[in-house]
Amino acid sequence: MRLFIDANIIVATLNKEYPLFTWSSRLLSLHGKRNIELYTSPLCLAIAFYFSTKKSGEKIAGEKIEMLCKHIGITTINEKVTVQAIKNKLIHDFEDGMEYYTAIQHKCDYIITENQKDFSFSDIEVTGCEAFLQRLQNNII
Repeated sequence: MRLFIDANIIVATLNKEYPLFTWSSRLLSLHGKRNIELYTSPLCLAIAFYFSTKKSGEKIAGEKIEMLCKHIGITTINEKVTVQAIKNKLIHDFEDGMEYYTAIQHKCDYIITENQKDFSFSDIEVTGCEAFLQRLQNNII
């Protein structure tokens, strides 16, 4: 199962933002377990780095991103993904559109985000950390 992890999940983990950190850190620990692969985009990493520097400074933020990249797949945002995001009239946030199409390109089964409404156009299932982990625990997935 492939999960695309949105920037807000990564930011919550890197900055230990409670109460989401409780769930986001568990989610990010799943890579390689239960046949789960985690992915995020370079754009999400850049956003997470920016917000992490605000709390931890550039050096620590860089170390956190480097460690994360060892445990998560990184998708690509290429011309095709960019054009798809631009052309889809249902997409109101260009960033979310690029994340959506890169998740499709990498055959992700879920988009995990705390802003599910931002992906109202999605054909991929969109859910939050807590809900996903509860479904996984209850073997609903």
